[in-house]
Amino acid sequence: MPADADHRRCIRPRGVLRGAVLTLVFTGVLATAAATGSLPRRDADGDGSSDSARTATVDRAALNRAAAAAMADGKSGKQAAEEFVSRSGDRWGAVYDKKEYADFEQALDGAYTGVGLSAGRAADGTAVKVTRVQAGGPAARAGIRAGDRLVSVDGRPVGGLSVSEVVSLLRGDGVAGSAVSLRVERGRAAWTETLRRARLATDPVTVRRLDDGAVLIKVAAFTKGAGARVRDAVRDAPAGAGVLLDLRGNAGGLVAEAAVAASAFLDGGLVATYDVEGEERAVYADGGGDTGRPLVALIDGGTMSAAELLTGALQDRGRAVTVGSRTFGKGSVQMPSALPDGSVAELTVGHYRTPAGHAVDGRGITPDLTAAEKAEEQARTVLSGLGGGS
Repeated sequence: MPADADHRRCIRPRGVLRGAVLTLVFTGVLATAAATGSLPRRDADGDGSSDSARTATVDRAALNRAAAAAMADGKSGKQAAEEFVSRSGDRWGAVYDKKEYADFEQALDGAYTGVGLSAGRAADGTAVKVTRVQAGGPAARAGIRAGDRLVSVDGRPVGGLSVSEVVSLLRGDGVAGSAVSLRVERGRAAWTETLRRARLATDPVTVRRLDDGAVLIKVAAFTKGAGARVRDAVRDAPAGAGVLLDLRGNAGGLVAEAAVAASAFLDGGLVATYDVEGEERAVYADGGGDTGRPLVALIDGGTMSAAELLTGALQDRGRAVTVGSRTFGKGSVQMPSALPDGSVAELTVGHYRTPAGHAVDGRGITPDLTAAEKAEEQARTVLSGLGGGS
């Protein structure tokens, strides 16, 4: 997912809470931060004491009172809400102004305004590197490549900034056509490029045929339409061909889309349960999925949120063999609350569980076969053993 494309992760439950949107929030910015060490680290086994407890829930009414009181005193309601959330222990809680929230909502369509590059912290922690360049975007047209180093954005050095701050600079005002100046290094060469931000579409699902006849479906994020893309790819796969479902680095997305993807492999039934302020709800797959095709799911520490929900459903229901490393462990449910000043707070209101009742938040999902090195190669071996390759 492009670093300058923040994403809102939403779930609209079937037939409940009309007018409210439940969210499994994990922005693309935070996903990048997790991968680069800006969030609590896990140990070599994929576990960590910082993730041992579930995310705290927040009293939404109390938050609104705090914001209103701050505004009555002539202070910022948004700032008061940020302080309230910070004290609450809700590690996924966040507060957004109107523009930020509108950007997140726009990104649900799988589109964003930016320059078409993903950025991350270099291994030595001293530089910000370009990790991916979107074909046809402003950065690609300017000749910027993956591996280049970002020195500054609009004259501001980025070496000491967090990834999220770099993303904010790249996005700027979010207006297509606005200019942004990047100072770039490649080896010993350095130059400055002035780019024009553009409205870009992300491609969350890629499909390719492997040498042994199996089909690799890579899902980068569950934005709108991703579930249908997975379902269509499975329907179009040759008879008998196995599927390698690559969910590594998938930071989540729309849970409704993850449920559609689950429907590609399940004939109805439970995908997950979740609670909202103590009341239990459920997410179900549609009937008619392909239940016989060999299936292996590739996961890692970057598999989060809605992607973990899908993983848990396929694993618990015996539909897929999971290969890789333990997933991130983001299984909390958020609900947006409009504040008096027009800003929006995303607050944790509950947690979801896999069909077998396993909690995900703070724990993650352990794969059936642990494979830290050459995970894809091992997954392909497993798939072949299931009869999914020639």
